[in-house]
Amino acid sequence: MREIVLDTETTGLDPFNGDKIVEIGCVELENHLPTGRTYHQYINPMRSMSEEVIAVHGLTEEFLSDKPVFKDIADDFLAFIGDDAKLVIHNAAFDMKFLNAELSFADKPQLSYDRVVDTLIIARKKFPGSRVNLDELCKRFGVDNTSRTLHGALLDSELLAEVYLELLGGREPGLVLAQKTQAVKEVQSETIALTERVFHEARVFEVSDEEKQQHIEFVKGIKNNLWGIVPDESK
Repeated sequence: MREIVLDTETTGLDPFNGDKIVEIGCVELENHLPTGRTYHQYINPMRSMSEEVIAVHGLTEEFLSDKPVFKDIADDFLAFIGDDAKLVIHNAAFDMKFLNAELSFADKPQLSYDRVVDTLIIARKKFPGSRVNLDELCKRFGVDNTSRTLHGALLDSELLAEVYLELLGGREPGLVLAQKTQAVKEVQSETIALTERVFHEARVFEVSDEEKQQHIEFVKGIKNNLWGIVPDESK
């Protein structure tokens, strides 16, 4: 199962009020484990940014001035996420709103919300009443986020990938299965070894006439015995 952990950084809160995406970061998972494949792109918003946004993201207008606009990277982005992979996003409503707005402006197909796995919703269900932003979840699960001095889409996606796996029950969900599989293999190997052992026929011991008679007398004391010997009713 292929999943894409995804994050965006933007100039503000509303794409229909002129705000734009300035960075996209994606991390690929296969069966809940990172494959090492990532997608990362800075984007020129073609608009000025507030001092607050620059302080949060560390991205200046000068730095972004020679970066491509969204419509020029849209095809590469869509090719990376593919058509079927689930999109793992923290507070997905925000990122999906911006992504679909930008895709619409670029005359590209919209992303379906059916593809979304919102880790914010998962975390709220798992820890009701607790703060569940990315920093708090990293702290809760012992995920090292000391390098997160600024908001960055790729770094946040990498951290979210670790948090997501913890929300699923552990950073290596396949480990238990692997251990069980190994145990089965070991049992099977032992069984094969047992079947290959050489077994000798049982030794035959001669029974004396006295022992035979003692056995008959013993069986006579058992009603409905399997040997058809009539019991001694006088006993």
